[in-house]
Amino acid sequence: MSVPYEATGRTGQKSRTRQALVESARKLLAEGLTPRVEDAAADAGISRTTAYRYFTNQRALLLAAQPQIQPDSLLGPDAPTDPRARLDAFMRAFAEYNREWEQQLRSALRLSLEARPERPLLRRGRAIMWIEDALAPLELTHPAVDRRALAVAIRSATGIETLIWLLDIAGQSWAQAAETVRRTARALLEAALHEHPEQ
Repeated sequence: MSVPYEATGRTGQKSRTRQALVESARKLLAEGLTPRVEDAAADAGISRTTAYRYFTNQRALLLAAQPQIQPDSLLGPDAPTDPRARLDAFMRAFAEYNREWEQQLRSALRLSLEARPERPLLRRGRAIMWIEDALAPLELTHPAVDRRALAVAIRSATGIETLIWLLDIAGQSWAQAAETVRRTARALLEAALHEHPEQ
């Protein structure tokens, strides 16, 4: 069984080199580029040969450059408890998250659309967990609502894929796109509340 290059000798230095390549990839992604391993190496001032010891191909580099922020919630401790206001607050935070990581998420979407045996990068369910957290008050006010199913519906209509379509195809600004997905999420919530009145 082979030992990964980074796990042998001078691991501290290797960790710093790897992080420098990842940071360069993130910087290039933020500039609207889709960096190859050699592009990140050049930007970081690292030789191409060395860079390929860490990332054997572009896909491995781009996967490493994806956002690593994985909080349990995008809402703060003072988030509203009213279901409508809470979902609105979440959607504003979710749109801002997508805006901050737009280029990395676009890259992740491209990778997810490639035919690969492993699970696509954008299908990890993190956003669904966040939406379920935003819908938590429904457990008390509308227990008949299937929060998981509602979270999946909201995610399907408001994620980075939708935002890219609104920006690139519909020609909306970020503010307009954020408002569109907020209103879509609210409409889905209202439909669920209408179907299962407060108890």
